Amino acid sequence: MEQYPHQPPEPPRRDGPEQEAGHGHGPRDHGHSHGNSHSHGHSHSHGPAAPVSQHLRKVIAAILVPFTAAVLVGLVVLWPGHAPSHKRTGVGFDRQTQQATVTRVVEVSCKSVNASGGGTPAGDTSSAEGTSAEAGADKTCEKATIRVDTGKDEGRTFTEIVQPDQSRQLHQGEKVVVAYEPSAPKDLQYSVTDVNRKFPMALLAGIFAVAVVVVGRLRGVMALVALAVSFLVLTLFILPAILEGANPLLVAVVGSSAIMLIALYMCHGLSARTSVAVLGTLISLCLIGVLGSLFIGWAALTGNTDDSTGLIHGLYPSIDMSGLLLAGVIIGSLGVLDDVTVTQTSAVWELHEANPSMGWRGLYRAGIRIGRDHIASVVNTLVLAYAGAALPLLLLFSIAQSSVGTVANSELVAEEIVRTLVGSIGLVASVPVTTALAALVVSADRTGPGATAPAGAPPAPARGGRGRRRKR
Repeated sequence: MEQYPHQPPEPPRRDGPEQEAGHGHGPRDHGHSHGNSHSHGHSHSHGPAAPVSQHLRKVIAAILVPFTAAVLVGLVVLWPGHAPSHKRTGVGFDRQTQQATVTRVVEVSCKSVNASGGGTPAGDTSSAEGTSAEAGADKTCEKATIRVDTGKDEGRTFTEIVQPDQSRQLHQGEKVVVAYEPSAPKDLQYSVTDVNRKFPMALLAGIFAVAVVVVGRLRGVMALVALAVSFLVLTLFILPAILEGANPLLVAVVGSSAIMLIALYMCHGLSARTSVAVLGTLISLCLIGVLGSLFIGWAALTGNTDDSTGLIHGLYPSIDMSGLLLAGVIIGSLGVLDDVTVTQTSAVWELHEANPSMGWRGLYRAGIRIGRDHIASVVNTLVLAYAGAALPLLLLFSIAQSSVGTVANSELVAEEIVRTLVGSIGLVASVPVTTALAALVVSADRTGPGATAPAGAPPAPARGGRGRRRKR
């Protein structure tokens, strides 16, 4: 209080630069260095801030520590031994494959080849593509000689006839994948099923990794490590556990929770900010699980809608296919939720750094405005991502001149509609939930007087301080 006798002309200008000097005195500005009632009240909030912040951290720990322990227990209890074996059916992915090379391709008359039976038609002969030999009898076909490069028959060659209207044409020197059926006649044991595209896929993955590291630097490296760990959890725990007969929903909840904890803390560090993002993600995942379970059952979705799921159900009848569908909804939503919750938490923290005097309500209002923009773009992305992936299916419905209601009612499309909408609802809910949690935590995260602003930075104005934050 001694500063007033020394500066008699200054009291009328307490909203000006003098306030900045007074604010730096620590305890002296606690009572009257602010010039209006709001600032006065704000100065008193510095006192109890530390215990409130400590209390909130204890609340976060009280939730996350038991949750983490439960995830670890779930991993131990549900960890699979060995997936049950089965006899290969020779259908789809469930067949023996080897690597091979196309050594020679010559043009031949389709009519003569089909009449003499000289070679195996490429592809599945039961499909429209495989039966194109009859329709193209008067056209020019290609006769490809393929050499097996791996397995017990390495070096063995066979021939295939490629019809002119087939989508996959073979070229000399091309690396291909061939299927092996030991029970078939010797000339028909091998057939080309796919192209070996390992090199372009590996190159693309390398470009992706370089781009992430160049832009993200150390955080980009940690993101790649977290991605690898997530893939290991998926391949070593989630998939084998489901094949072993564990409840798909329970496995998905435990596995996705483990991925969430590992990825978020590894990429963003062990901090209150990351913990808030974890809490927001957890609450949203619970909502997605409840809504998904409700509407999958209400819409009578079986989860058995295509050849792949039909093959899985045939090989492992004990697997709950509707539970597998719900597990896919939860795991698929996790990646988008991580993006939204981390972004919202970081936005609230940055808003607090820019204006430390802003209360939790102001932080919430500012953060939710950012979240609305994020919601609009991400929800649109989810819908367009499904539409792009399902374009061939939608085209079939268009060819059949089916109405929108008919298309949406079919289980194939209804399954994806439920998946997309349930995930989007959880995504939308994550914005206010995470923003509110972050605003509460960051507004209470003050260690005492004079600690509301970084060292060397000017204090933020409480109200109406035009231009003061620019002053150094």
